[in-house]
Amino acid sequence: MTALASKAQLRASLLRWSLFTIPLVLLLGFLSGRVAGSGPGNPWFDALVKPGIYPPPELFGIVWTILYIMMGLSLAFICSAWGARGRGIAIGAFVVQLLMNLAWSPLFFSMHRISGAFYLIVALAVAIVVTIVLAWKVRPAAGALLIPYLAWVCFAAVLNYQFLQANPDLDGQDIYQVEQRFEI
Repeated sequence: MTALASKAQLRASLLRWSLFTIPLVLLLGFLSGRVAGSGPGNPWFDALVKPGIYPPPELFGIVWTILYIMMGLSLAFICSAWGARGRGIAIGAFVVQLLMNLAWSPLFFSMHRISGAFYLIVALAVAIVVTIVLAWKVRPAAGALLIPYLAWVCFAAVLNYQFLQANPDLDGQDIYQVEQRFEI
């Protein structure tokens, strides 16, 4: 016998991991956005000048749901690769980039730190590249599943930068300062 596990055992392992990682990543992403009060309906965000490339708000929920599913599946591919060289470091890199991802919404929407969120999202893009490389070494499909996520984060970084350029005086401002600005 030359294999550690049969193909059926590997598929079952991937399925079990998927049933755990996909809902977990989706839930964490949802909670991060919900706790941060992200998107329209946030008075501070509504007061911001929106860049020309800002897509329709409902698109964000659709895109992030798809990306979180793909991220969870990528993590399942990595986790189910028992005995694969680099599996542990790939899982670690995934966790680091996920924590950075989850920190972005509170930083931008709750703390109103547009510049801080920009620096974080640039660092996140780098962390995603590292994660893709490490995941690809474990299982190419795991790395490939993260490429659309990287593309979206790069777009979001450009959007974040344009928000900063269009609203430099609202970077770090709380809602009361914003309301006072519009009362004058």
